[in-house]
Amino acid sequence: MKHESERSNSGVRVSMILVLMLGFAHASHSFTLPHAQLSFVGSCRNPSNENELQASRIVRCFAFENVRKRSIKRKAARVAMISPAASAVMSKTIASLHTDNSFILTILTIVSACGIAMEQQTTLGKALSAPLVTMLISLCLANVGFIPFSSPVCKHNQSRKRTFVLCFSFDFITMLSVCFFFSFLEDGLVNRVLVPLAVPLFLFDSDLKRVVRDAGSLLVAFLIGAVSTIAGTLGSFALIPMKSLGDQGWKVASALAARHIGGAINFVAVADTLNIDGGVVSAAIAADNVVVALYFAFLFYLATPGTNNDSSDAELTSNIGKAGDTIPLGEEIVIPNGKNPQPITTSTIAYSMATASCLVTVGTMLTQAICPSLSSLVLTSLLTVASATIFPNWFQRLRSSGTAVGILFLQLFFAASGAAGSLVLVLRQAPSLIAFSALQLAIHFVVLVGMGKLCGMNSNELYLASNANVGGPTTAAAMAQAKEWQRLVLPALLVGVLGYAMATAVALTLGPLLIHLAAR
Repeated sequence: MKHESERSNSGVRVSMILVLMLGFAHASHSFTLPHAQLSFVGSCRNPSNENELQASRIVRCFAFENVRKRSIKRKAARVAMISPAASAVMSKTIASLHTDNSFILTILTIVSACGIAMEQQTTLGKALSAPLVTMLISLCLANVGFIPFSSPVCKHNQSRKRTFVLCFSFDFITMLSVCFFFSFLEDGLVNRVLVPLAVPLFLFDSDLKRVVRDAGSLLVAFLIGAVSTIAGTLGSFALIPMKSLGDQGWKVASALAARHIGGAINFVAVADTLNIDGGVVSAAIAADNVVVALYFAFLFYLATPGTNNDSSDAELTSNIGKAGDTIPLGEEIVIPNGKNPQPITTSTIAYSMATASCLVTVGTMLTQAICPSLSSLVLTSLLTVASATIFPNWFQRLRSSGTAVGILFLQLFFAASGAAGSLVLVLRQAPSLIAFSALQLAIHFVVLVGMGKLCGMNSNELYLASNANVGGPTTAAAMAQAKEWQRLVLPALLVGVLGYAMATAVALTLGPLLIHLAAR
């Protein structure tokens, strides 16, 4: 009995020693056992008592666990050998796509379409607006490395070269043939070709004779609002010079002045003319959209609903929408003309592109002949306004298609601007831009209401004129419809289009004053 007890204790001691050796073997990533210990493991397969059974279980658990861990390590080693190769292939593929202009243009086009679709179909998109959604998507894609920050498709801050865009269209059985010939692709397709085309496309409505004839007292209020925006720009830049933006500060102030006199197309024109960095453009649009949304809510709160005193104007609001509706970017308002609206067809698109291309080419030629240092967009805008005033019947049939194509080109600009921005820089620059935009609109409102009251003007007309200044014809007409000011719907559209026509030139003339303020 005593002999069996000693044998049992001896087995336990041996098993404990074996466990320690197994642990040492596991730590040294090897699993080799001496012959005597292997014999013991073999003998444990048929244990003679409870202690040997327990020792056998411990040894086997350690052995199996060690084998399992070694198997996992071998698999991890194989994966580690494969992962660098896969990463290298992925990096090489993305790098090759970054130099593919077709790939980049495809992504920008898809992002532009997503921005419009989200604004029309989602609550969040309507709240943010299509331009901001488009820029945010392209900004994220660029910052995760899916698309490059700069490419020949959307290159920024390049020296200007003469780029002639020639378009010939022939309408045979509604056939469109649009041919672009432009030099120096490295100038940037979006900024050097599409943006100059978008400017005249948006100005096909700018018949000044009709604006003066039909806008009435709202025209005076709108002009006062434009002067108020100039005062707000100069005053806010003197107080908030945005020095964190460096030499981009006064350029952004000028672009926001254009935005708050005309609309987004004027912001784009000034930003392109002054070569504002794409990241700064993204931050400015994002910050300004936040402030403008709050400002519109403020105007709606102050405005008092009216009654439909002029039933003859009811048909003019058929394309505005119901009261309280918001107008998506893809459904821009075309000024009613008392006739059936012109449909968008292949012919009208072809004629619109041909007309816009001719205006861009002539504007570029005149700029080179008169003042080569001036942006061609200024004379192109003036030439388009003069042409729409002299030949209203021709431009009237192209308004719908011109606006539709212009929106697509404008969306591509916002996508390209977002792709050129750094997310960190956008978040860093946003606070100063929000403060500047808020102060700019505050001064605009105070000066507009003060001067308007001195002239004895109606408060509602002042609020509507301010909406036309800041938001353009679309938001102004929507506000007039929502507040049941049927008599003011058409004037709101007209003065908003006038803002498109004049805002770019006015904002660029502020440049020397802003530079002087920045140097103080």
